[in-house]
Amino acid sequence: EYRRNGARLADCLPWAALVGEGVVLNKDGSFQRSAKFRGPDLDSSVPAELVGVAARLNNAFRRLGSGWSIFVEAQRHEAATYPKSTFPDAASALVDAERKADFDEAGTHFESSYFLTIAYLPPAEDTARAESWLYEGREQTGVNPWEILRGFVDHTDRVLALLDGFMPECRWLDDAETLTYLHSTASTKRHRVGVPETPMYLDALLADQPLAGGLEPRLGDAHLRVLTIVGFPAVTTPGILDELNRLAFPYRWSTRAILLDKTDATRLLTKIRRQWFAKRKSIAAILKEVLTNEASALVDSDAANKAADADLALQELGADYAGEAYVTATVTVWDRDPRIADEKLRLVEKVIQGRDFTGIIETINAVDAWLGTLPGHLYANVRQPPISTLNLAHMIPLSAVWAGPERDEHFQAPPLLHGRTEGSTPFRLSLHVGDVGHSL
Repeated sequence: EYRRNGARLADCLPWAALVGEGVVLNKDGSFQRSAKFRGPDLDSSVPAELVGVAARLNNAFRRLGSGWSIFVEAQRHEAATYPKSTFPDAASALVDAERKADFDEAGTHFESSYFLTIAYLPPAEDTARAESWLYEGREQTGVNPWEILRGFVDHTDRVLALLDGFMPECRWLDDAETLTYLHSTASTKRHRVGVPETPMYLDALLADQPLAGGLEPRLGDAHLRVLTIVGFPAVTTPGILDELNRLAFPYRWSTRAILLDKTDATRLLTKIRRQWFAKRKSIAAILKEVLTNEASALVDSDAANKAADADLALQELGADYAGEAYVTATVTVWDRDPRIADEKLRLVEKVIQGRDFTGIIETINAVDAWLGTLPGHLYANVRQPPISTLNLAHMIPLSAVWAGPERDEHFQAPPLLHGRTEGSTPFRLSLHVGDVGHSL
């Protein structure tokens, strides 16, 4: 079928093919790679530990420059049901049946999964070709895509190695896990996705529901509601939005950061500082100063403060304390009933505004805002004012309520018991770590 314009959801998805272990080639020529991670539990971590984790996360992010983007996503989804097990007698089976009934009466339980996607858009071929003129003795002239792919894999491995030292769980996804994760971002259905024999045309493979646009878009039978953070507090702290991890309904909390080189960030911040500094005095005040040869006593204090803030950002950038990035933070909820979807969004808005953030409920821009949450999509819903990578480390889902392992790997059996922790998150207790049983 030949079409000039995009008419289906698959046309809007950025993914094209798998070109390496867990590495996706996008339609714009960029590469992306996804990892699953879990941060420290905020309830059992001291503030100094969280500050240290945020600082090391900032240290990893600021090493990436222009062309690099990161997508951090928290997916809230229903927890696995109470597991079935075998018992030696009817009495113990009856006791477990009572525990299962108590667990089910507590309502639906939810847990969160956390993903980090790193994307890289190589420079244009003209730039790469000009760079090749500076070298002699190379076997191949021009652009070598496999060399770019190897460099991308090596760079992302080093970034994940920086995170692996302080994250309880951090690993790359394989091909099947990558496709399963990407499918979960573009569909309201959750199931495993197998790797096809020829892993091409991933957009058509992963799009299994139609997207209807408008002020209140629908994905399949579910009504989508999207909230984008547009205003930020004066001060941020690690895990500032951790309360979102305790909500008792499914959502996708996506944070995209399009990173900037030090040169590009310096040019941008210098321009912002100059514009705010010029706003301190109006044209009338400047003319009065010229005519009277006297300095104006009153200036716009707000503009002066913002110019000083931009100057402070330049100092942090120059000292390599932090980098700069275009950050877009979005929360997406859905439900078959539009009124329930609206109520879920109001609960999300309450949490976000309670932390001094400002959020806008998307209407005309709802489809673009949702597309901007897809890992690898760099062009939709880009928020222009830059943000420090240290503030970014505070905003992403850094902390996680730990639900425990789903199975006792030592005995190859269900956990010893099921409990309930903060919010609606279950807790699964297993005494064994490896072959060591922590009991008396």
